[in-house]
Amino acid sequence: MPWHVSCDPRSGVRPRTQWLVVILGAVGWWLLYRSLQPIADGLAYGVLGLTRGGAPGSAVAFFLYEAPKVLMLLVVVVFGVGIARSFFTPERTRAILAGRREATGNVLAGLLGVVTPFCSCSAVPLFIGFVTAGVPLGVTLSFLISAPMVNEVALVLLFGLFGWKVAALYLSTGLVIAIVAGWIIGRLRLERWVEGWVYGTAPGPAPFAAAAPAWSQRVRLGREAVRDIVGRVWPYVLAGIAIGAAIHGWVPQDYLAGMMGKGAWWSVPMAVVIGIPLYSNAAGIVPIVQALLEKGAALGTVLAFMMSVIGLSLPEAVILRKVLKIPLIATFVAVVGVGILMVGYVFNAVL
Repeated sequence: MPWHVSCDPRSGVRPRTQWLVVILGAVGWWLLYRSLQPIADGLAYGVLGLTRGGAPGSAVAFFLYEAPKVLMLLVVVVFGVGIARSFFTPERTRAILAGRREATGNVLAGLLGVVTPFCSCSAVPLFIGFVTAGVPLGVTLSFLISAPMVNEVALVLLFGLFGWKVAALYLSTGLVIAIVAGWIIGRLRLERWVEGWVYGTAPGPAPFAAAAPAWSQRVRLGREAVRDIVGRVWPYVLAGIAIGAAIHGWVPQDYLAGMMGKGAWWSVPMAVVIGIPLYSNAAGIVPIVQALLEKGAALGTVLAFMMSVIGLSLPEAVILRKVLKIPLIATFVAVVGVGILMVGYVFNAVL
């Protein structure tokens, strides 16, 4: 792509300067990220004088290390999401899915849900836009399951905290649930349980074919996303890390392993039942997941808990009630819930 010399009309910053800032920021980010552990240990055990291995010391050291670590990872992820948003608009996503057959459409909708930066807050307008554009109900629900459940923030945080294997498990199982659940709901032909006014809504006007933004503008959108999203979710992040620190420091490992370990057959449904009424974003739930795993909880049980919080939450069901009747919402919850239960039991059995 040609290197533009003109300034960004909104920011007043030359593109070369923007890229230089991004590169220098990335180098500084990496150096600080690699130094977080010794800094946290020095503060907890040196400056504060806490005992290494004790409950308060372990909890404080966990918090001092994980809080900046998760926030730094979050900044990088949200910056990338802001850039991705310039490629994937709701109108473009709707156009890609319109007219697709159900099987192909379910797979494509699940994949698009992973790479598009939409959350449960966008469920109603997206649902209306997809349905009025002729996207089948099952395909639409595959997208609405995948978008919040296979969350790009959770995916990158899991990769940073646990490595590529756990991140890949989360990605693959979430995609399978979204694709299969949407296909099953589509086969059941439940369109009669969609609120009647939805089908009577006229489709929106065709999107204006504006020129693709320059990369300098995409970088600016990434910065704006960081300022907006991180500015809103950081209290949830710190709250999740504080809960994780308490689990890490004070909850006995044997107790948690017995409650959420592989040997307890009821641990997976219990995790799902606990997770559904909770409301948390991915950035807030991942530190809790980390603490649970470190204390001996089984991976399948923890994945089921995480997926139920992110992808099957009570607030999302309340939002969807605006466009779906209760029988369809119940079917939606039941099908996705069974998929999450299967994920928990399968991974507890094989790992």
